Parts: sequence; C-alpha cells; structure tokens
Amino acid sequence: MGLMQTSTETSVWLLQARDCLDEARRLKPGPERNELRQTAKVLREIARLETASEAARESDRRQRS
Repeated sequence: MGLMQTSTETSVWLLQARDCLDEARRLKPGPERNELRQTAKVLREIARLETASEAARESDRRQRS
C-alpha cells in the first residue's frame, strides 16, 4: 500500500475565487459586489467537488491494484 500524497497545489478554481473576492472588496455594496461574491462561492464549491472527485478516483485506483 502506497503513501497518500497530499497536494500542495492551490486549485485554479480557488485562485479565481480569491480574485473575485479581492475585486468585490474594492467595490461599494451593491449588485455588482454581490454577484462577484456569489461567483466566488460557486468557484469554491467547484474546487471542493473537484478535490472530492480526485480523492475518489485515487481511492478507486488503489482498490483495483
């Protein structure tokens, strides 16, 4: 059984979410700011799902070995 490798790379989705939040912080409260915050929330969810999917694939790969 091999050692589990933890990725230290930051997801592209999380980097984009951070950029959206940085931009939202520069704006005054309003619809545009809210839209950027919502976009960041969706991007974080995509990153979470991607991580879970990769973990499941890795687990499945180890079980087949």
